[in-house]
Formats: sequence, structure tokens, C-alpha cells
Amino acid sequence: MLSPRFLLLVSLCLGLPAHATEEVQAGQGGFCLFELPEDGGKRRYINLNIVQYVEVGKDDFKIVYGGGALGSGHESKFALKSPDEGQALMERLLKTARACAH
Repeated sequence: MLSPRFLLLVSLCLGLPAHATEEVQAGQGGFCLFELPEDGGKRRYINLNIVQYVEVGKDDFKIVYGGGALGSGHESKFALKSPDEGQALMERLLKTARACAH
């Protein structure tokens, strides 16, 4: 069975998904933490090791994670102000994933 980390690395090679904040080190303790956009004043993080896929549209950004098969997990969806905001979020996501892979 393929590990989530392997799948994340494959997706990175394909130009898909990753960022962490100064306060949280991305790759510690088996986690690859990525700070999600703030929601209602709460700071939330996702472990990139469990991300299944990422969708970037012109108006929204969606991260699907967890679960054993596509469609069985959870998702975080964010409205975007512009396509540039989606690109910046994807670049942060890639940066974090690369940092965790080292």
C-alpha cells in the first residue's frame, strides 16, 4: 500500500500541492503542518501527510484529506479574492511540502 507521504511527493512532482508559519515547524513529529486560511478568528493547521488532493479554481481553493479512499475523507474549502491568491496559497503549500520532505 502506498504511504500518504509518497503520494504527496508524487503530487509535488506533478506540480500539484504546500507552508508553515514561523511558530510551528513544519516537519516535526511525523507531521507536515500547513496553516489554513483563518476562519472566524481561529488558526487551523492541516497535516499534509494526509492530503489526498488539492483543487484550485478561479474563485475557490479546496484541500481534500483523510479517509482511505477518494471521497471518504474531509475537505477544507476557501473562497479566493482572485486567481493570484489561489496561486500564492498553492506556492505556500508546495514550499511547506518541500521543507517536510527534507
